[in-house]
Amino acid sequence: MTGEPIVTIVGNLTGDPELRYVSSGTPVASFTVASTPRTQNRQTGQWEDGEAMFIRCSVWREYAENVAESLLKGMRVVVTGRMTVRNYEYNGERRTSIELQVDEVGPSLRYARAQVTKVPGSGGQSGGYGAPAQNTQGRVSYTAPQGGSAGDQWSQPPVGGSNFDDMPPF
Repeated sequence: MTGEPIVTIVGNLTGDPELRYVSSGTPVASFTVASTPRTQNRQTGQWEDGEAMFIRCSVWREYAENVAESLLKGMRVVVTGRMTVRNYEYNGERRTSIELQVDEVGPSLRYARAQVTKVPGSGGQSGGYGAPAQNTQGRVSYTAPQGGSAGDQWSQPPVGGSNFDDMPPF
């Protein structure tokens, strides 16, 4: 839909992402991000925590499987997505739920380091990658194909020159 507010949340995962499959077989991962604002009290010079906000997030399809495999409880993440409102009935009572439909999610690198590997994907993705492979420890290993993508504009030397260098072309 258009017109949905797009927001970015930075916070910590309150639990491991929950991966499940809807009746059509489509994977969906759900997780909650806790975001607590901190401000410095100008009188005391001390940092003070504000009221914690808990945002429920959902991500779908292959993306859901990547999230469930990559993220764990306590990790600091940056999540961008569209806020959605869902009305439902529970025990005869009408309720409203606000949820973030995830467009992008990744670890925050402010206090951590991450090793990023491309996921060999399935059809429909612009990269055209294959399926994940099992490594020797039984964990799924996501590795990019050797040599990069066939459509990689940076895989060939610049026109009119045969050497790569660090100098910009301007």
